[in-house]
Amino acid sequence: MKKHNFSAGPCILPQEVFKEASQAVLDFNNSGLSILEISHRSKDFVDVMEEARSLVLELLGLEGKGYKTLFLQGGASTQFLMTAYNLLQTKAGYLNTGTWSDKAIKEAKLFGEIVEVASSKDSNFNFIPKGYNIPKGLDYLHLTSNNTIFGTQLKDFPSTDTTLVCDMSSDIFSRQMDFSQFDLIYAGAQKNMGPAGATVVVIKEDILGKVNRQIPSMLNYQTHISKSSMFNTPPVFSVYTSMLTLKWIKKLGGISAVEELNEKKAKLIYSEIDVNPLFEGFAAKEDRSMMNATFKLLNDDLKETFDAMWKEAGINGINGHRSIGGYRASMYNALSLESVATLVDVMGDLERKA
Repeated sequence: MKKHNFSAGPCILPQEVFKEASQAVLDFNNSGLSILEISHRSKDFVDVMEEARSLVLELLGLEGKGYKTLFLQGGASTQFLMTAYNLLQTKAGYLNTGTWSDKAIKEAKLFGEIVEVASSKDSNFNFIPKGYNIPKGLDYLHLTSNNTIFGTQLKDFPSTDTTLVCDMSSDIFSRQMDFSQFDLIYAGAQKNMGPAGATVVVIKEDILGKVNRQIPSMLNYQTHISKSSMFNTPPVFSVYTSMLTLKWIKKLGGISAVEELNEKKAKLIYSEIDVNPLFEGFAAKEDRSMMNATFKLLNDDLKETFDAMWKEAGINGINGHRSIGGYRASMYNALSLESVATLVDVMGDLERKA
């Protein structure tokens, strides 16, 4: 039976990417060697790294605009630390919209004063704060574009002269926007780009070199820029698979084509949540995420029946995070509209049976 994978991450990837990547595990570029065993200094892999870095800038519309792409390790969690290490001299602002921004704040406090410009923590992060003021004198303002756990997403970004940093781990390459408004973007690969292991960082070079602390080599963005993401052995397979996924996005028609499909998926599931009396959404309607739909059953007596029904339909990974319970349907780029329709059909069948 086909599985409909709604896992929050590591998540679904395109089937053609799986096929090409699995072949490369056996024999990469007809070299007689696996992608897992070739030298990361070989021309074959250096070409992979360069193509992946180039495709990131091309898809985001940042070519020739002073940005560099890095593929690093340590996940977004290490970026919570690196961002502050490299940019925080005195004071930084953070918009606190979920668990991950909360953790980013904790790390940044090791390096300087942190101002929470706004927070939805008191409401268990079920909305995105709006109308907040950005203090003057910030070294940077940090945002999280999509909140995987709580199912909220920033629809608008502040217009500011302050250096803008954004964690886009769970919605990068999923929707169109002016990416040049950001000075630094980071994202773990394991949502919309590739398997766990790689983290992409897109950084405007001119924001670096302004703190007076010494930065350890591995945590210094300038180190990795100078070595073209090859300062140490990179996560070879994750970078390669990310490159394949980026090529897949380009072939589809770029981010605009992906966004069109993502909008259809989100509309389909949220329409069902809103009309089906057995379910209720968690996030404020105006802040709902296209990537992660969070919802709950209003009658716990139906949980066992519903769980059996969606499992029988081949659905995987919709249990909600422990922070809010209920259900979470993660609809990343490679998830088909058919899979969302299958879940919606199960939800409708439950209503008819109840």
